[in-house]
Amino acid sequence: MSTEKVLKNNTSKIIIVGAGLCGSLLAIRMAQKGFKVVVYERQPDMRLGVEDAGRSINLALSARGLKALETAGIKESILDECIPMRGRMIHPLGGESFLSPYSGRNEDYINSVSRPGLNLALIKEADKYENVIIKFNTKVTAVDLESAEINYTTGDTTHKDKGAVVIGTDGAGSVVRRSMMSKTTSLLFNYSQDFLRHGYKELSILPSATNEWKIEKEALHIWPNGSFMIIALPNLDGSFTLTMFHPYEGEAGFNTLNTEEKVISFFEKYYPTLLPHVPHLKKEYFENPVGTLGTIKCYPWQAHGKTLIMGDASHAIVPFYGQGMNASLEDVRVFDELMDNFGDDWEAVFKVFEKERVHNTNAIADLAIDNFYEMRDHVDDVAFKRKRKIEMALEQKFPDYYSKYSLVTFNPDLTYSEAKKRGRKQDELLLTLCKEDNYEDIPLEHYHQQLLNLTL
Repeated sequence: MSTEKVLKNNTSKIIIVGAGLCGSLLAIRMAQKGFKVVVYERQPDMRLGVEDAGRSINLALSARGLKALETAGIKESILDECIPMRGRMIHPLGGESFLSPYSGRNEDYINSVSRPGLNLALIKEADKYENVIIKFNTKVTAVDLESAEINYTTGDTTHKDKGAVVIGTDGAGSVVRRSMMSKTTSLLFNYSQDFLRHGYKELSILPSATNEWKIEKEALHIWPNGSFMIIALPNLDGSFTLTMFHPYEGEAGFNTLNTEEKVISFFEKYYPTLLPHVPHLKKEYFENPVGTLGTIKCYPWQAHGKTLIMGDASHAIVPFYGQGMNASLEDVRVFDELMDNFGDDWEAVFKVFEKERVHNTNAIADLAIDNFYEMRDHVDDVAFKRKRKIEMALEQKFPDYYSKYSLVTFNPDLTYSEAKKRGRKQDELLLTLCKEDNYEDIPLEHYHQQLLNLTL
């Protein structure tokens, strides 16, 4: 028997702006609850085969995202489109490659999934519901925050639509958020945008002649080089999506690597083990754009109990913890659960949602920056490798112990805020202990007890 509260008005119309991952999943769940849903998406219908080449960074789908998909009943079908990644395969310059597992528990792993592939699957699922309408090639230009009315254009024509509420899931450049920002004084709207001095560029490793993977399939590969790196995630067709994370300036800067000769010479020097796998490097490097990497924080997320933002529209983060998508999908799950408590009392749902989520999304934003420096600078550091070795042993022996990464990635019932607080304290303690020359002589029980004694 369902425990969901009976909604006061099952025929209320919800307007969703943005048919990305967050918006599409939200449309599915609201349709399942009986609402009429209209989704406005400025891009063309992905089902027509339109893709944004060079900007489709693969995503790491983990427990939080999977739990949200499970709520909508589509977890298993999405997993069929994923490749498990059981750890980081580190390729240090001048050293032997080694695998650093994500966890000491065999069942803990993350999943490589194509962003457009996942988005396409969610759009197809949403479109199965008779009470969902998705309008592509429609650009929302303004939102009346108090009346839940939008202005949108199709071609040269301007239209209006009005719902019970408007929910903006329209990404980091959100027009819904901009409408809220235009009322900064009345809403006391705070907004910050912080860009890294690094950008990203997408490359690829193509499959072998027999459509096999040329490097280890079930791993996230990293070629770390201090202030820059390349990562690789596997695809179902035998290819890998590579992403260069480089500064804009300096020897490794995208602005410096501006000729074919410079690019090849640079890869020969810093990525010699990768270079044989990318014979098409020159073509992709100069065809694919450089993307920006930034963090957006803001508050409030709602206005007048009529307008709400979620996903990247309210908390865009850098991709280095693999949690941007997972956090956005988790938004939908949390929102969904609040509706079980409050029904369609939108003002109550919106206010509790923003209050509960903002601290947690700010926490994962901070952790994502931390992980950028960890992946870039520390994955082949002696103290870091010692810490990972101890963490693995602890996770294998003590079921109640989770490393900081595991707390975030494999514990969907623990908030990001709590995972950040607990994980940072654990890291500080273990790194201190692992600096001792006799760290391997210390019994695991001692490490475990010290961790239990931490005051959180």
